[in-house]
Amino acid sequence: MLKGLNLEKILFKPVWFDSLGAKSSCTLIRTPDVRILIDPGVAIMHPGFPASQEKKVFWFEKGLAAIRSAAKKADIIVISHYHYDHFIDFEKEIYQGKIVLAKNPNIFINDSQRGRAEAFFKHLYEAFGAKKFEEVLEKPKSGEYEDPTRSLAICMKKDFKDYSERRRVLLNQGRKWFFQRVKKWNRYRWIPELDLDKVKVRFPEGKEFSFGDTRLKFTSPLFHGIEFSRVGWVFSTIVEYGNMKLIHSSDLNGPIIEDYAEIIVREDPDILILDGPMTYMLGYTLNMTNFRRTVENALKIVEETKAKIIIYDHHLPREPKFRERTIEVWEKAKKLGKKIYTAAEFLGKKPAVLS
Repeated sequence: MLKGLNLEKILFKPVWFDSLGAKSSCTLIRTPDVRILIDPGVAIMHPGFPASQEKKVFWFEKGLAAIRSAAKKADIIVISHYHYDHFIDFEKEIYQGKIVLAKNPNIFINDSQRGRAEAFFKHLYEAFGAKKFEEVLEKPKSGEYEDPTRSLAICMKKDFKDYSERRRVLLNQGRKWFFQRVKKWNRYRWIPELDLDKVKVRFPEGKEFSFGDTRLKFTSPLFHGIEFSRVGWVFSTIVEYGNMKLIHSSDLNGPIIEDYAEIIVREDPDILILDGPMTYMLGYTLNMTNFRRTVENALKIVEETKAKIIIYDHHLPREPKFRERTIEVWEKAKKLGKKIYTAAEFLGKKPAVLS
């Protein structure tokens, strides 16, 4: 039986997360209608993680085994993007007999994730289809795309004080990079959704799906971190049953972007699985301005949602001072009587980075 938190027939369990010793945010959710496995991927910790290589390999293998086991229970597999800590390429048993709701590999995607997606869909099709993958690829679909920051009304109006000129330069560089990506999307041979005997694939961004009385909603593509993050785009998943709601944020890195925090506040979940800032990268790929944004956005989420449970984990517990550096968030949740945990703590364990 799936063990986790039962809130009026939404039952969820963290399958594997960073706090358990390997990079992942894999979550299994069950309603009376359907069982959903979100982001079934796992990757070994970075070289600077304070543990021996033997322990890192052990945690990775344990995480992989947990994901394989969880996949056997699932009806639906959700893949928010094509980083290896969010999907596995390729194990037939994980995807066989499933509905796969996977990030659209044709648009709002960077070069490396497009390459990984092509390999994944090739493996998927050739495992379950009757033709070679190249035979099902469609002609390129030319489209027009507007600057995605036009939909970010809150963060585009925010005053970043001394950072404003540097920010203007970075945003202009990002826009050039984005429209170069658009040219590539318009040249890609189109990977279609799949309807095979033993697997079906849909691209869910911006869509809703119903399974009995359970509703799955998916955001439009969101930046993986800061505006015009070069590592690509992701989507967040919203599961609703009755008057209960769960959100799995995927890789919003905090969230850094104020408008993404507002999405979570507007959806107002009972259960929130929120990835945190990469505190282990402070001073490198994460500067203090953007780090403060993540803390302020997390505080807003804690203060303005009714979330009974917040799992604050992926990216965050990769260095021992993660709680100290985000202490405002933990203290605010405690003051408001809200329960906030790493996934390990939710499962009654000590975070691996502290062991």
